[in-house]
Amino acid sequence: MLLSSKQVTVLCRDCYSSMNQEAKSRCYFCQSPRLIEHRELGQLAIAHVDCDAFYASVEKRDKPELRDTPVLIGGSRRGVVAAACYIARTYGIKSAMPMFKALQKCPEAVVIRPNMKKYAAVSKAVKALMLQTTPLVQSVSIDEAYLDLSGTARLHHGVPAFTMARLANDIQKKLGITVSIGLSYNKFLAKLASDMDKPNGFSVIGAQNIKTFLADYPIKAISGVGKGLETKLKNDGIRKIFDLQRCTAHELQKRYGSIGERLFYFSNGIDSRVITPNPPAKSVSKEVTFNYDKSGLEQLKPVLWQLCDQISTSLKSKDKFGKTITLKLKTNKFRTITRSKTVKNPTQLAEVIYRVAFELLIPNARETYRLMGVGLSTLVDDIDNIESDFLDDHAIKQEKLEKTIDQIRKKVGENAIGKGRGLNVEHPMKEN
Repeated sequence: MLLSSKQVTVLCRDCYSSMNQEAKSRCYFCQSPRLIEHRELGQLAIAHVDCDAFYASVEKRDKPELRDTPVLIGGSRRGVVAAACYIARTYGIKSAMPMFKALQKCPEAVVIRPNMKKYAAVSKAVKALMLQTTPLVQSVSIDEAYLDLSGTARLHHGVPAFTMARLANDIQKKLGITVSIGLSYNKFLAKLASDMDKPNGFSVIGAQNIKTFLADYPIKAISGVGKGLETKLKNDGIRKIFDLQRCTAHELQKRYGSIGERLFYFSNGIDSRVITPNPPAKSVSKEVTFNYDKSGLEQLKPVLWQLCDQISTSLKSKDKFGKTITLKLKTNKFRTITRSKTVKNPTQLAEVIYRVAFELLIPNARETYRLMGVGLSTLVDDIDNIESDFLDDHAIKQEKLEKTIDQIRKKVGENAIGKGRGLNVEHPMKEN
């Protein structure tokens, strides 16, 4: 019989036995060394789940012979590392590192091109298991999510820590990958906890003595502190969370603007953000890093069309429409160019997206590029509020044509039909 929430201080991750006294190195009942111990264990209900080295873990699951091999997910030597397994990370390889640099550090690494459809399917399966524990699941990326398990103890016959331990085991047994769990009383601390013990970890942060606990953490541990803000803070003599704790909210807001308020509250262990299930998508984007530099409309147009076609397919699958179209270009000298235009009526048609993106490309086509991306934002899903130009015969014909193409693709396959302008281009290596 499970103990009450006030009594639970130790939990076995394997047999789920609860104890109300300090355990030794192993579970009393199954002798497992995988114990979670915290004086507030039975009182915490906000969790963060992070899939361990997600892309690489899925590939290793499907290719067991690579279990003890350093694996990198990404494209050619000119691309970047989308993910690195934990073995590869011991060589100093990190996500977003140029692939050629990663291979210099670890020449024996196996490089695998990303399979986003497979990863999305596994992500969907992970979320389905999460939703069996609580309806309050907020996915923040393809491989991580927050869960609010408040009030679920009676349903699952155990405190949230028990439910999360069982969830982690279910994911490993049913899907073949591991996750790291962070459990606390708010989102910031749950996320911080999930990073404390990786991979396949389970860490807990309670409310007692939280300021002392946080004091020695570097300021970059606070979500929202990027490189720019970190540099600014350090220039002001603020290097650790302790330095923030010495400041008032007014002082931080005056110096750093709206982010100053977050710095004050998070540094003191306060986070009022609630877990919002299924927040609406804000944008859809696709991008590709070329194997060889490209320049000029003749080389760039086919790639542009393929990206617009992929975005259109994604929007149609989600029944979304967008108004703001953005073109992203990265030169061979790593300078990033972005151009955007907002159209009158929201669209999901590839032809419309392409026409606008092409207009944005024309003045920039002379430079030499290593990457191209297209995005659509200001998304809506209320089709009743979308105006149509019924006097535009071309628009009506284009919509009918794309519907026909979509129907053929559903029956025969995605590559069964397409426009000639998209032939002979490289497939994108990274999706956002």
